[in-house]
Amino acid sequence: MQIHTIRAGSEVLGFIAIDSTVAGRARGGLRLVPDLGEAELRAAARSMTLKYGLLGLPQGGAKAGILGDPEAPPGERRQRLHAFARTAAPFLKGRRYIPDADIGTTATEVRDMMQSIGARVGPREWRGNLSGEYTAWSVMASAEAMFAHIGRPLRGARVAIEGFGKVGSVLARLLQRRGAVIVAVSTSHGAVYEPDGLDLDRLPPALMERSRLLELPVDLLCPCARFESLHAGNVERVQAQAICAGANNPVSPDALAVLEARGVHCLPDFVSNCGGVLGGTLEFAGMRPEAIGPTIERLSGDLVRSLLARARAEGVSPTVLAERDALARHERVRHAAEHPGLVGRLASLGLEVYRRGWFPARVMARLAPAAIRRRMS
Repeated sequence: MQIHTIRAGSEVLGFIAIDSTVAGRARGGLRLVPDLGEAELRAAARSMTLKYGLLGLPQGGAKAGILGDPEAPPGERRQRLHAFARTAAPFLKGRRYIPDADIGTTATEVRDMMQSIGARVGPREWRGNLSGEYTAWSVMASAEAMFAHIGRPLRGARVAIEGFGKVGSVLARLLQRRGAVIVAVSTSHGAVYEPDGLDLDRLPPALMERSRLLELPVDLLCPCARFESLHAGNVERVQAQAICAGANNPVSPDALAVLEARGVHCLPDFVSNCGGVLGGTLEFAGMRPEAIGPTIERLSGDLVRSLLARARAEGVSPTVLAERDALARHERVRHAAEHPGLVGRLASLGLEVYRRGWFPARVMARLAPAAIRRRMS
């Protein structure tokens, strides 16, 4: 793991964490947040390695953060991103680090930032701003598969969602369509709780501390906020029967051990929230946004069903098995990318031709789901 501090004179603008590389490159979200700890950045970069490995995509795992106010006016945000890009240009121009949208940033902003330093930007890169929606689809599909595995219907399940933002707000509606009852949601301002179910179109003012949402008596808890919101200090008060995350690393390792020992069903976050990466890949391949969500649902659902069945058969936790699979697949993909045969070189050439806009998107869109399914197997 490499942590690079990005400075402008004596001012720290942000950080880039690179956990792994494929052909000298790494990829992961660029977030704009007021505070960012090294432990959070390291864990997030590791999660990207695991996601890319899980999906069989030839990318190294990275994560970056810019220190700033995500709610600042657009001009101020743009200025902050451009300042970061100027200082981090050696990483960005050579694609040692390839940024994507994350907390506090959009794909449009990332594209503009890259163009501001004269980096090469293909006509099909950083075009969509639906990463949060795609993540929500994989969380929903993962929860549905997990409930089927434990022999319970998702319909009627009482759900609490920490973080009613880009992921959580979409997730709430997706789960509601499956018959789940959303009883609590939280934002940075607090949380609301209604045991009989919330009207998502008319949420009441926040009535309690947002941290209390994590301790409510619910069937399913979906952490969609920040790093390690479930930790040693509150895990004993968690009453949820199952946990399916939309955020990166919302459960600390020691809290996960406590939950699993109590029989709480926990999916690895890099499995349940892989829809952002998966959807971005399908979007790049030219698939229409309205078709991407259902495709993520099928792919994620199949992935989780297989993972849980194998974990039960082998007598190991889903997290242990998923990490083992992801790292082994990542190593195979890395080796193939760095030592390509004729087929590999032709595939790389074809991808570059497509990236430059010289190959029809409609053809790539038809090929993409089957190609990704093969990589995931």
